[in-house]
Amino acid sequence: MTATTDGSTGAMEPRAASASETTESTPAVDEVLEAAERAAARSVDYLLGTQDAEGWWKGDLETNVTMDAEDLLLRQFLGIQDEKTVQAAALFIRGEQREDGTWATFYEGPGELSTTIEAYVALRLAGDAPDDPHMARASAWIRRHGGIAASRVFTRIWLALFGWWKWDDLPEMPPEIIFLPKWLPLNIYDFGCWARQTIVPLTVVSAKRPVRPAPFALDELHADARNPNPAKRLAPMTSWDGVFQRIDKGLHFYHRVAPRVVRKASMKAAARWIIERQENDGCWGGIQPPAVYSVIALHLLGYDLEHPVMRAGLESLDRFAIWREDGARMIEACQSPVWDTCLATIALADAGVRPDHPALVKAADWMLAEEISRPGDWSVRRPGLAPGGWAFEFHNDNYPDIDDTAEVVLALRRVRHPEPARLEAAVERGVAWNLGMQSKNGAWGAFDADNTSAFPNRLPFCDFGEVIDPPSADVTAHVLEMLAVEGKAHDPRTRRGIEWLLAEQEASGAWFGRWGVNYIYGTGSVLPALTAAGLPASHPAIRRAVSWLESVQNDDGGWGEDLRSYREEKWIGHGASTASQTAWALLALLAGGERESKAVERGVAWLAETQREDGAWDEPYFTGTGFPWDFSINYNLYRQVFPLTALGRYVHGEPFGPGRQGSR
Repeated sequence: MTATTDGSTGAMEPRAASASETTESTPAVDEVLEAAERAAARSVDYLLGTQDAEGWWKGDLETNVTMDAEDLLLRQFLGIQDEKTVQAAALFIRGEQREDGTWATFYEGPGELSTTIEAYVALRLAGDAPDDPHMARASAWIRRHGGIAASRVFTRIWLALFGWWKWDDLPEMPPEIIFLPKWLPLNIYDFGCWARQTIVPLTVVSAKRPVRPAPFALDELHADARNPNPAKRLAPMTSWDGVFQRIDKGLHFYHRVAPRVVRKASMKAAARWIIERQENDGCWGGIQPPAVYSVIALHLLGYDLEHPVMRAGLESLDRFAIWREDGARMIEACQSPVWDTCLATIALADAGVRPDHPALVKAADWMLAEEISRPGDWSVRRPGLAPGGWAFEFHNDNYPDIDDTAEVVLALRRVRHPEPARLEAAVERGVAWNLGMQSKNGAWGAFDADNTSAFPNRLPFCDFGEVIDPPSADVTAHVLEMLAVEGKAHDPRTRRGIEWLLAEQEASGAWFGRWGVNYIYGTGSVLPALTAAGLPASHPAIRRAVSWLESVQNDDGGWGEDLRSYREEKWIGHGASTASQTAWALLALLAGGERESKAVERGVAWLAETQREDGAWDEPYFTGTGFPWDFSINYNLYRQVFPLTALGRYVHGEPFGPGRQGSR
């Protein structure tokens, strides 16, 4: 590991020249290298200065205004709204409105119907009048795009809570689903963990069908107020859509005739399932949507707001709020301290911060304390597997994350900890757990093994985002990189994962990005894994990937990819240059042996030139995903950790490679 940073300030010491650099080099290359060293040093200081006293890092997690709108709707439903919170949320929502009256789900994205409807309703709750210019523009756009009837199911559920939509006109999801055995299709464990946590409480809400008094009408949001939900023809019986539409009709009939004793027992079982999965901080799964719906469901089942479960749940939701200097209040959908901390640790170590630096040791201590030592929902599919992993959030013991576990192990391996046996034991448990979570096809999903059923996505109820958790190239790559570092490059399970990755490569040479945008993220994850696992830079798959990355480099030297790449082929690999996506491309190219290439030189120069004086980078663009296209994320720390990692590897070499500079 490296030993090139002063322990007190983080200032980087002069770097020893490699053998290859003692030969004559061009002035342009020397200038880029010096710029990279300066940029990395500034970035190290910036990142060290943002570490929490407990050892963790956490950047703001920006999504879209539905989080804020639904928070206000929840408060209206429970009768706990207060004027300060309402107006602070409204200030934030107004500030995110586009000139055409709409709200988007990502920076510079197109207006989105359901988001615009929810934002509009929230502003009406805050007192904005429908004939205010900004509101009139929004409602006119909503009507032109089909009105409430064209919005997603979850939006119409929120409106049904206040009688703005009919429960009979929503897809049905009965609470009796809780009783389906684990081998039967559409049991709750066929859904991804995020969908499972949301659907179980919503089955209770769907069964109870509550309607609170509406403080105003929403006729202006219907394309035709006289016929707000025009009839639609069913799809043919011979299609999957047609089959599931008719199943939904059968479930609506069942709602009317469901035996009371069965319905009561199913809701009681759902409540028990929900309460058992409440985290120590009061939240559910460390994410906002399941927490909101769980609070509503339990309230409908008779839990008053002073009940310990409810009180803890509501308090946890307040912790998702970020109060800004202008008085606006933004709700995070989730918080990412474990993810941010392991990535920050990797970035600092790869940039030359010595492995026993107090900041890295403190970060390792915090990560070690966050290890999850009990079974969670993942054990339904892997009942004999011992626990040992890390979640994404502060509190989410039910759902450790395969991706986070791999990156935490990679981070811990970069730290010289004063208790090496403690670190070694945690790493061994994490590696064993990750290996045990490998899916049948040789790859890895994010939270569950073999969560690949095709049926949940076909339900009319599930019209928003991914509801299953199949293996992805980016998660698989991170696990393989970790296994290679752990000396398991030749393990048969590792080789199966590599075979899966090679088969998943696109004809262009890129890999799809499930949890980051998009092919640049996927490719930036895969190449370091393949080379760590022993594939030579001359391998055809690596050469194709390198060629693709070079072909999509922007004229300014950076890389960028718009979220529209998930829907429109013309956007693949194209978009405004961003710090995080440029770094991902550089990480891939460096792993592919392209350190001396013009593309790398231009990319490094772009990072150095766009860095702020304080060592940080600006990045308004969203480069993360919850669900590709449907739910986009701007991880505010991505713009810091990934550029520093790329600059560090450019200056010092690959972190565990034989040419690592300053290693000992």
